[in-house]
Amino acid sequence: MANISIFGIGYVGVVSAACLANDGHTVVAVDVDPTKVDKVNGGETPIVEAGLDTLIKKTVDLGRLSATLDVAEAIRTTDMSFVCVGTPSDPDGSIGLAYVKQACIQIGKEIALKDGFHSVVIRSTIVPGTMEAVCIPLLEEASGRIAGVDFGVGYYPEFLRESTAIEDNYNPGLIVFGALDEPTLDMLKAINRDLPCEINVVSLSTAEMIKYTSNSWRATKISFANEIGNIAKSLGIDGQQVMRVLCSDGKVNMSPYFMRPGFAFGGSCLPKDVRALRHLAGAKSTSTPLLDAVLLANARQIERAEAMVENTGGRSVGLVGVSFKAGTDDLRESPLADLAARLIAKGYELKIYDPSVREAYNHHMTGSGRGNNAIPDLKDRLVEGIGELIDQSDVILLGNRYEETINPLSDAMSEKSFVDLARLRAGLRSNGHYEGICW
Repeated sequence: MANISIFGIGYVGVVSAACLANDGHTVVAVDVDPTKVDKVNGGETPIVEAGLDTLIKKTVDLGRLSATLDVAEAIRTTDMSFVCVGTPSDPDGSIGLAYVKQACIQIGKEIALKDGFHSVVIRSTIVPGTMEAVCIPLLEEASGRIAGVDFGVGYYPEFLRESTAIEDNYNPGLIVFGALDEPTLDMLKAINRDLPCEINVVSLSTAEMIKYTSNSWRATKISFANEIGNIAKSLGIDGQQVMRVLCSDGKVNMSPYFMRPGFAFGGSCLPKDVRALRHLAGAKSTSTPLLDAVLLANARQIERAEAMVENTGGRSVGLVGVSFKAGTDDLRESPLADLAARLIAKGYELKIYDPSVREAYNHHMTGSGRGNNAIPDLKDRLVEGIGELIDQSDVILLGNRYEETINPLSDAMSEKSFVDLARLRAGLRSNGHYEGICW
């Protein structure tokens, strides 16, 4: 078993830390936020994620998971560091590397003081060429040592989906990584050896590209399905049925999860990664008409939903779900948050039902409302129950689908204007008060 330090107690970092500790490794999570550190050390989760609270408490109680603010202690007591800090978009759409650079410099300085071999593995999403052009030079400069010789270097992208991250960790669809040196490669192989998935060992830049290709492909599939759904609806055809039948062709290895016509994509990965790949291609004088169209089509889908609400004639809107997907409290680039902000700016009264976001506020989590830079007075707009939302609204706007809301929302459909972006029940079609975005 390995001794591993994980830099960044964000979504990827804390899930990875808990799962690795659950596997028997000794894990030290590092962050600049003392509240997150205290949460983990107290056996509590700093984010909303199914099953994570149980996993953190178990591994902390077993003494295999701890958290610290002390970078020196983390490097001194471990053999490998995973860098899981955020890479938000810069204003021009390029990849934001401030946190990655800071982590590399901090780790490099501590490696300079360490006698034993230490491996640094970046897990943050970074565009192809970043390891060689940015991360490795910073590590070498800060440590005064040679990468791949005096210390190890690897790139190991993650493919965790929020709300199903633990399941994705233990039943992955893709494992890929690259390393400059055999010790780092051997440790990464050992960590993944027992997982039911082929291990793909590639170059650092290839691993970086695979991550961006994966995220851009998912984003492209969502917008493609939405466009087909919009066209199908204009012809009186059920767009979801069209795509469901298309996806039954397993020979082309489709993932049906992203091939369901509906609302826009969002979250902390897809929007920024499409932007970053476009920016990188532009720097190489390579045109990206499809990726350009993906972001344009996604923006149009938000505008389409906004127009559907306006067409109802109602003025008080009950939004079901505001995070970018059900089961998480993450509002980073949530299209539902964008839509909510647009409606508020136009004078609509807006209330929100979102159990995960509400849970984050109720438990005073550090990231309560994380990623929200759009919705004024978010906490005050949250309601406790779906019945309260229905009673206070002229228009029901279904953004995310929650099992506990299906029956009360179905009952309300005959009395309230209903705009459905997620399809409350299979087979529903636009009719009367009910309007589906792609069906």
